[in-house]
Amino acid sequence: MSTAVSNIRPQPDQVLVDIAKYVATYQIESAEAYNTARLCLMDTLGCGLEALTYPACTKLLGPIVPGTVVPNGAKVPGTSYQLDPVMAAFNIGTIIRWLDFNDTWLAAEWGHPSDNLGGILATADWLSRTRVAAGKPPLVMRDVLTGMIKAHELQGIIALENSFNRVGLDHVVLVKVATTAVVANMLGGTHDEIVNAVSNAWIDGQSLRTYRHAPNAGSRKSWAAGDATSRGVRLALMALKGEMGYPSALTANMWGFYDVLFKGKPFTIARPYGSYVMENVLFKISFPAEFHAQTAVECAVALHTHVRDRLQDIEKIVITTHESAIRIIDKKGPLHNPADRDHCIQYMIAVGLMKGGLTAADYEDDVAADPRIDTLRNKMECVEDKAWTREYLDPEKRSIANAVQVFFKDGTSTQKVGVEYPIGHRRRRKDGIPLLELKFRTNLARRFAAKQQNAILEVCSHAKVLEAMLVNEFVDLFVI
Repeated sequence: MSTAVSNIRPQPDQVLVDIAKYVATYQIESAEAYNTARLCLMDTLGCGLEALTYPACTKLLGPIVPGTVVPNGAKVPGTSYQLDPVMAAFNIGTIIRWLDFNDTWLAAEWGHPSDNLGGILATADWLSRTRVAAGKPPLVMRDVLTGMIKAHELQGIIALENSFNRVGLDHVVLVKVATTAVVANMLGGTHDEIVNAVSNAWIDGQSLRTYRHAPNAGSRKSWAAGDATSRGVRLALMALKGEMGYPSALTANMWGFYDVLFKGKPFTIARPYGSYVMENVLFKISFPAEFHAQTAVECAVALHTHVRDRLQDIEKIVITTHESAIRIIDKKGPLHNPADRDHCIQYMIAVGLMKGGLTAADYEDDVAADPRIDTLRNKMECVEDKAWTREYLDPEKRSIANAVQVFFKDGTSTQKVGVEYPIGHRRRRKDGIPLLELKFRTNLARRFAAKQQNAILEVCSHAKVLEAMLVNEFVDLFVI
């Protein structure tokens, strides 16, 4: 005897409703959030410009069909491409993430909220050019900053208590969800249309973390966010055409996200959506390194002068760290490609000790061929400091602590050098902002002549000027 399954359509899941309500109605009042978003915009686009110097990245860019130019399409900063908003989002999102140098959020789930700029900027630019062509007013850059704040908030707040990596899913699921919600609102979607779009984002096929971990670490981790943010734009556009949603996408018995992918556990939303994430986001300023290793590299660089002439005398190197770093980037054995190396704490520390710095070029094959790197890696051991593990998750601290100590064969050792908060942390904003601005200037100089650099800097350095600027005119500043 069978039991009939009810076919009464339920009310939308509360998580979907709360997301839609937030993006459609919440007013951002925080001046700190807007100023941080301005810095984030600069840094994120700068990271994309640096990525354009790497052929492995640029080979993936442009239209799907070579030579295609979309009238009133979105332009891709640092290039001459003008594409439909979905493909433009992929292009922008990919260059942003390629070098693992854009902002970071660390919680139960980590990720890079500025990945969402791919979809937000592409959509805003396309909408603006389309409106101008129709004689209507375009969007202004404050609209983009607002979208960034809200996308950061959605991705970051959901990540606070919900670990997707522990069930094998990649954090880019949150990029897709956040982009979908914010873009659906930018497009003028109603509350119900935003709910429909976001429901499709949750029931979409989700990326596995396979490409981030040994023995399969590879370059997909550098374009996965571009793929996710572009998919968010696609789902939002479909919802605005009237495509239906799925109200119990998360909670449906047996078939919903919770039961299929989250071991039956509902999400815990730790705090209401506001502007907390943008205000507390972490910038990668000094090193293009997986964020759990930022302070470790800082320690290694501090020890460089003490060990550079004694590398052959090293007996062992002890890395004191937190649980997430051990789980994600404590890596033994051969490293096969740059994507493998920039997720290995031992590799990054070895380069820091040897060279007194770490750049994106240090992950390439020619640098990795130096036999001293693997010799040093083989002498390293990671030890967890349980207090640092707790403080990593403490909402009042959110430290990312590491320490490095080098022991020599003659029985002597260096000091144990520890750093709790990286230069990109909110607690070190005052020290970090000048360096962040220098990083942006350096990246502009990689791509543009002096006159174009100065025009961009003039706009980005003045918050009111930037916020009032038309989106299409801002993007035109970055066109080759």
